[in-house]
Parts: sequence; structure tokens; C-alpha cells
Amino acid sequence: MKLSQIYLFYILFVFTRVICVGQTLADFVNPFIGTSNYGATHPGAQYPHAMVSVSPFNVAYKKGEGNVHEKDSEWNSRVYIHENKYLTGYSHVNLSGVGCPEMGSILTMPTSGMLELDPEKYASTYSNQKASPGYFTHTLDMHHAKVELSSTLRAGISRYTFQKGQNNILINLGLGLTNETGAMIKLVSNQEVEGYKTIGTFCYNPDVVRPIYFVAKLSKPSKDYGTWKKMPKYQGVESEWAKYNNTYKHYEQYSHEMPGENVGAYFSFDIKDQEQIIVKIGISYVSIENARENLDQEIPDFDFDKIVRESYNEWNNLLGRIKVEGSNYHKTIFYSALYHTLIHPNIIQDVNGQFPLMGQSGIGTIKNRNRYSVFSLWDTYRNVHPFLSLVYPEIQSEMVKTMVDMYQESGWMPKWELAGMETDVMVGDPAAPVIADTYLRGIRDFDFQTAFEGLLKSGMMGKGNPLRPNHEKYLELGYVPVNKEDQWGGSVSTSLEYYISDWNIAQFGKAIGKIGIYKDYWGRSMGYKKIFDRETGMLRPKKESGAWYAPFDPELGKNFEPSIGYVEGSAWNYRFYVPHDIQGLINLNGGPTKFAKELQKTFDLGHFDMANEPDITYPFLFNYVKGEEWRTQRTVRDLIKTYYKNDPGGIPGNDDTGALSTWLLFSMMGFYPICPGDMDYALSTPIFDQIEIKLNDFLCF
Repeated sequence: MKLSQIYLFYILFVFTRVICVGQTLADFVNPFIGTSNYGATHPGAQYPHAMVSVSPFNVAYKKGEGNVHEKDSEWNSRVYIHENKYLTGYSHVNLSGVGCPEMGSILTMPTSGMLELDPEKYASTYSNQKASPGYFTHTLDMHHAKVELSSTLRAGISRYTFQKGQNNILINLGLGLTNETGAMIKLVSNQEVEGYKTIGTFCYNPDVVRPIYFVAKLSKPSKDYGTWKKMPKYQGVESEWAKYNNTYKHYEQYSHEMPGENVGAYFSFDIKDQEQIIVKIGISYVSIENARENLDQEIPDFDFDKIVRESYNEWNNLLGRIKVEGSNYHKTIFYSALYHTLIHPNIIQDVNGQFPLMGQSGIGTIKNRNRYSVFSLWDTYRNVHPFLSLVYPEIQSEMVKTMVDMYQESGWMPKWELAGMETDVMVGDPAAPVIADTYLRGIRDFDFQTAFEGLLKSGMMGKGNPLRPNHEKYLELGYVPVNKEDQWGGSVSTSLEYYISDWNIAQFGKAIGKIGIYKDYWGRSMGYKKIFDRETGMLRPKKESGAWYAPFDPELGKNFEPSIGYVEGSAWNYRFYVPHDIQGLINLNGGPTKFAKELQKTFDLGHFDMANEPDITYPFLFNYVKGEEWRTQRTVRDLIKTYYKNDPGGIPGNDDTGALSTWLLFSMMGFYPICPGDMDYALSTPIFDQIEIKLNDFLCF
């Protein structure tokens, strides 16, 4: 069965009471969840929606000691892997839950003894790890140093407690996850350094490149400092470079500036036993000057404990929008999921309001609201943004305003945006369901007329449409036909995404009085019937001629191998992916009884993938068949128990900037948004005894 928002409101507020707990909600967060099993989260210090986080970085390779090789692409999208043993630093710009390598850059590293600049030699095991919202700590075994990390919106802070003797702090711009290695580092004094690091080619897109600027300040002047640059090896040539054994050439201290690839700076100290040195780093996507201003405004001194308290308190504030009563185990996985959902999208503007414009090299300025970045919309349009609209509507409002700004700056809505750059990752036109759903949920304080204009632009343009490849054929045929390149293009997956976007444009148009547009786009959204194969019951690749593509194996793609017609999945994964017209799909499948039988086969035969988005609504579809609702209750409970746990592997796969975590949030509360733009929820059995959601004035029922 389905439940509209007005009844949800009634249940949440009439049948709940204020829950008093001895612990604060942030105490239930386990940041280590998702650091294994390809979850791609990190346990580092993170402020809500911040551009900066400070994370342990342990993906560099150390010979013979069991770390995963940094060139293993499946592991290379993570700054921290729970199974790895050796650490080479603490990165200050990181992504959470993404599938392509990027960022993980601007590393600090405390070391002991004589100065060593080769990561394979200064890498250390670690112990006594602990993490909580806004705080991380462990001990570097080889260097006998206690490490503590915290952060603000735009700056990171680290506190290192050393043993007596010579100790060093390295700032390494060479290590990282990004495919770009260009950088510049400049010594300002014996306790300050500035520069930039280039990031880019996200998911191997060569056009996506941008510098990240930084300023680092140390709490104590160093006795010795300088820069370095990693040099290439010249076989058979006896030279100054060769004598450094293909590691690093040390440049003279006090050198002013070091540009190039794989550069860094070092600061060496004579340390008393248990003496502490604090390093704080400000970040900006605009300039070094802005990075310094961000640092000075947000961390004006070296009060580490104050920063920890402020971050912890802000997490408690945001986590407090939802209060649940149940076991501590279930609270832990719930609030850890809520924590992960509130990391991205993250702000990108500096304290002075400046930010990089979308799709161009200029600088914009924003006042009185936030500018956001990291819109992984193919993942998040399905549940993250509907969740934010319900629980954090003031945040969702600013995100949609950002999307409209991006359209005005670049001429197109974002698809998978990173640092003001369109990466063109994944298929479909996911901005439409985000914006339409937001408006229909009652958040209307954005320029919805301009937003609608932007959605129509991508919906009308045929050939050369950057958001909708092959859109001219879609407009002509009602579907995207299969072609020679389709093993990556995914004609069926792309068509299904266009149908959902067109259906949302239709609902948006209807809501603002554009009835003609509503009828046109609603008609387009029913085009899925053209690619339904009655013989197999699948949504199947079709040629431009109208003939089915053959040979056809509905299981191909199950293990992420290339599959004609489908992106990141098989025909089974996409079989019921028509959330905007479930009743129509039921009819095509032969009626309710047969539909429920075929849906159950998806789970019985192992074709359901909890780790990927296209089929994550399937457990709730039994609600559309009278008498079969119990299957939803059972299946959702089983999936929670099987795939979500209070351990590093406790997310079933790549968290996709919070999409898998948000599935858990809705499922544990007992309701789920089947389709963006549809204001009804499908019900399941709540995990908790009591739930309280604090709504606010943005929502209109």
C-alpha cells in the first residue's frame, strides 16, 4: 500500500513522543562503517557538508607488507581501506562514497628521526584508532606519534604528539587519488607554506581539471625546512639525480617556490618528550589568498579542542532532526547512515562568498546562502534529495538554487558535477527529477521558472544535447536504439532514465499550469512500453529498425561486465525500473499475480543488487499487489539484516555519496519514496519502536 505525506505527517507527530537518551546522537555514529566492502567512505574528521575533511590516507603501496597496490583501480577510489596496514599521510580534500579516483590530496605526514622523503620508507602501521563525528585519532607505530584530526567547513587541523628527538612534518602534494600530479608549493616562513594541487580527469574525463589552493601554518617554528621534488631515473647516467637513487632530490632550504609534479615541503624540529605540534590548513577553489582568509576566519588560533567541540555540536544539531527509540545497534547503523548522507553535496564557496563558476574559468560571488558541489545526481535523485526535502528542506533549497545557478552559468543543468566541472558520468538527465520533486514537496523559494526553462532545454534539444546523448533518436522513436558502442552507452538504461525525467517535467509543468507540456512529456514517459518484450518479460534493447537486439542474455551484466543495453547491471536489474508507472508495468507483465511472481524471482534467483541504484526500489513494489504487501515487510527486513552492519563492511557497496545510506534511513523508518515527483510513500515495517522527525515551515501539505 501507499501513504501520502499528509498521513505520514499524522503518524510521525501523533504517534510519537519526545525521546530522551543518555547519549548524544553523535555518539551513535561509527565513521568506520563503509571503509571496507567497496563502501568508499573514510573515517576522517568531517564537518557537515564541508569542502574540507581530514582523513587517514592508507592506499599507497608498501612492498611486501600487504597493502593493496595503488594501481588497482577497484580500490583506488578510496583514501582509506580498512584492511590496509600502512599509512602515508592525512589528506585534506576527499570524496565520500564515489566510484572513481579523485581528490585524496594535500597530505600531511608526521615522521620521526632523520628526514626521509620516500613514502615507501616513512609509511607506518598504526594502532589505537578511534573516530567520531569531527574527530579522528590513532598512533603511528613506527614514528611513536599520536595523531589527532579535526576540521571546519573550509579548513583542517591536526595535532601531533611526539616523543623526544628530531621529528618532521611533511606536506606532500604528490600522493593522492587524483590522476593529475601538477602542483606548486612555496615556503612563506619556517612555519608556513602555500601552494596549489591540480585535481581532475574524474572517471578519466580529460576535460575536468582544476587547481585546489591551500595555506598551511604550524604552531611552532621549525629548525630546518625546505622543499623537494621527485625526480625521474636515468638509466646508465651518473648524475646528481641518479645519486638520490630515484627517490627525491632535496632542494636547498629557503627555496622560494617549487612547481612541477610530485612536489612537497618538510619542516624539522627538535622535540621535547610529549611535545605537541599543530598544523592547520585552509583550502580554496579560488585562490591562495582566499585559502588564507578561510583559515584565518575559521581557525584563527591553534585551539584544537575548540574545533573538535564545534564540529561535534554541529553534528548533534543536524542528527537531532530525527530521533528514534530502539536498540543501540540499530541506532548506530541508522545514525551512521544519516552521518554519511550529510557529507555531500558540500559547500564550495569561500568565507568571502567566492566560488568557481560552473563550466567556465571565472569566479562568482554568493551572499547569504551556500553554494554546493559534488552533485552525483544519477545516484542521489532517487532518494537522497527527497530525504533532504523532508528532513532538511532549508539545505535542499540551497542545493536546488545552486543547480539553477549552474544552469545560468553554463547553459545546462548539472549531471555529475564536481568542483564546478561537469564530468558527464552516468546516463540520463537527473536534474529534472531532483528539481520537480523538490518543488512538488513544497520547497518553492527558488527561481522555478528559470529551473523549468533549463529542464525544457535539455528535454527539447535533439542532436548535440550534452545531457541527453542520442536524444534525437529518442524523440523520433520513443526510445534510444542500440548501436555498436552500446556496451557502455546502455540504450535501455538511458531510455528508462529519460522516461523518468520526462515524467517529472510533466508533473512540474502540470503544477505550474503548463498543461500542454504536461501532456506532451507524460506521453513521452510512457514510451517504455515500446522496449517491453512480452516474450521475455524484460525491458530489452531494440534496434532503430524496431527489431529486438539479438543474441539476448538477460543475465549478462550481473557482475558488472559490459552488457549491451544496460549500464552497471543486467536486464534483471532494470526489469521493473518504471517507478513512474508501476500499474502500467503490472499490466504489461500479465496482471498483479504474475507481476508479484516475477518480482519474487528477482530475489529468489539472485538477480537483486543491493549495491546499485536501479533496482533498490524493488523490495517495495510488492505493495502494489493486494495481498502481497507482506513480502515487502519480509524482504526489506532481510536486506537490512544481511547488508547493513556495524562494522567496516556495513554498507553493501559504494555508498554513492549517500544513496545506499539513505535507502537504509527510509527503510528503517518504514516508508520509501518509490519515484521522485510522486508524493506517496510505500510502507514497510519500521525497525524502531518510536520515530520523531522534526519538520519545519518549508513543507506545505
